Order: sequence, then structure tokens, then C-alpha cells
Amino acid sequence: MIKENYRVIGVMSGTSLDGVDLAEIEFNLKNQKWSYKITKSETVSYSPEWVIKLKEAMNYSEAELIQLNENYTDLLGELIKSFIEKNEISNLDAVCSHGHTILHQPQNGFTLQIGNLPKIAKIINEKVVCDFRVQDVQLGGQGAPLVPIGDRILFSEFDYCLNLGGFSNVSFEENGNRVAFDISPVNTVLNFYANKLGLDYDDKGTNARSGKLNLDLLNELNALEYYKKPFPKSLGFEFVKEVVFPLIEKHSIKVEDKMHTFTEHIAVQTNLALNKKQGKMLITGGGAYNDFLIERMQFHLPKIEIIIPDNNTLEFKEALIFALLGVLKLRNEINVLSSVTGAKSDHSSGIIYKY
Repeated sequence: MIKENYRVIGVMSGTSLDGVDLAEIEFNLKNQKWSYKITKSETVSYSPEWVIKLKEAMNYSEAELIQLNENYTDLLGELIKSFIEKNEISNLDAVCSHGHTILHQPQNGFTLQIGNLPKIAKIINEKVVCDFRVQDVQLGGQGAPLVPIGDRILFSEFDYCLNLGGFSNVSFEENGNRVAFDISPVNTVLNFYANKLGLDYDDKGTNARSGKLNLDLLNELNALEYYKKPFPKSLGFEFVKEVVFPLIEKHSIKVEDKMHTFTEHIAVQTNLALNKKQGKMLITGGGAYNDFLIERMQFHLPKIEIIIPDNNTLEFKEALIFALLGVLKLRNEINVLSSVTGAKSDHSSGIIYKY
């Protein structure tokens, strides 16, 4: 008989390079409805050396990537092991880990998340469910976004679920299907320019707010080819590096003006991405703390009720949902929706390692 209660750890590292999110989560299935409780959580920041490695890794040779994967799996395994020991966590059903995306090229049938080598299970001495994206790409899908099935299962009371991380992604129901896609870069760009001001990030969007809107730059950003594509579609850091940064850098304007204009761009694209401009929208991810960005979104979406949840859900929603994907994989149930990724069929994705 399949269980109805699970204790797992969800692990997520996002493109904004804030660090590794770890959350102990209890799931309960009652009357065919899942509920969750985040009992312990922590974000472990990367060392400056690891931030540089992860930023530069997309340019690594194959041999360098293989070594990086080995080293990162060791790092991630030790972080998870430390989290378990520090919080005296026991009786786990699994650790469900996303790893860290280095290369994401679904158009070439390729995606790479490091930190998903078999030895991770032995390092932490627990069953591990990981590597959730590869199978979807092999089935012709984008391998992203994977969070929407969690939105449907855990957050069905919202019309839209918007995550503002390194990139923004949204999910919603349309004609009986869950659809989802990446909207635009967010913190991959805003943090880059905050770094130029000597800051890790732009607290509450204060520096962006102080800048001026540059209409030429805004119009060029909004005209990018990606925004005209139909979904399913997804973004990787390659897009930011090869397309967005060169476009912004053509403009000799103040850093604050670039940040202000890009914030407006995010808000405009969010408005364009939503099918019905009304209802309730749950916003999570680090960008939810950016007051200026939220204000600009509200300006463009006056009939949307924006809801920012409790801090645990806000900060650890992706770790929470990858934990759910892991539980569904343990149950051999569908955890990736083809309506979202464009794969040939819905499927149960991920690899299970036993220690």
C-alpha cells in the first residue's frame, strides 16, 4: 500500500546564485488532496569562489564540467548532510534535489544540472531523488518549468502562480490544461547591475526606483524575439549573456537607469504574459521583496490581487515543489506535465539513488 505521509528534504539552487535552499517538509495526502508543512529551512550562501565557478561554468570544456560536477556533488552532499545533522532530522523518506543548472539548451536536446551524481546518496546516507529535467528533454520537452504541477496540486486557489527568481516564470490553467513558461530574466540582470554598484542585490528596488526610464532601451528589450514565441518556452543564462547584456550595454546611461528600465520591462512582460488580467496571483521568489518591481506590476495589472505569502513559502517554494516532485516519483506518479514543457507525454521524471 502506498503511503499517505512523507517526510522529505527539498533542495534547490537557482540561477540567481543566492545559495542552496534546503527545507524539511512533511506532506500529507487526505481525500486525494495534498497538504504540506515546512518544518525547518535554511539558505546556505555560496562562497565567492563557488559563485565565480558557477557563473563561468557555461564556458567550461567537457573535462572541466565533469570535474565541476564531481566537486559540486561533494559540496551539495556535505551541505545536505550538515543540514540533517544540525537539525537532528531522522526518518526521512528521501532527499529530493534539483542540483544546479549549468547548461540549458532544450533546442539541442541537452540540459545539465550538476550535483546529481550517484555518490550524493552515499555522502548523505539517504535515498535521493534528483535529475528531474533530463528525461523531459529526451521526450522532446523544454525540461522547464517543472514547478507548475506543484502549483496545480498545492496552490490551486490562485489564478496565477508567479515566481520571481533569476528568471520569472508563471503558471495558470487554460482550457483545462496547466500552462507555464518563463516570462523574462529578473534577478540575473538586476543583481548584475546591483553588483556594479557594489551591492549584492538592490534592496527593495531602491536604486532602480532612483533611476530614470529610458524609452529606447525599453522598446528594444520589449521587441526581443523570445517574447513573440508561443509557449512552451524557457530561458537559460545563455540568453542573458548573449542577448540581454549586449543590448543593454549599447546604451551609455547610468546603472540606475538601466535597472529602472529593466524593472519596467519585467512588469510590462508580466502583464503581456497573463491570459486574463484579473484574479489572484501568488508571487514567490527573491523578487517578491523588490517593492519597486511589485509596484510596477500592480500598475500594469490593476485588476490582479497580488498576494505575497509567508516567508517560508515565499523563499522556499521551489525547494518545496521539488520535494513534491520527488514524492510523486517515489509513488511512480506523473510529476511533469507535457502541456507545460511540450514533451510527447506526461511522465514521472527523476532518478532514484539508494545509499
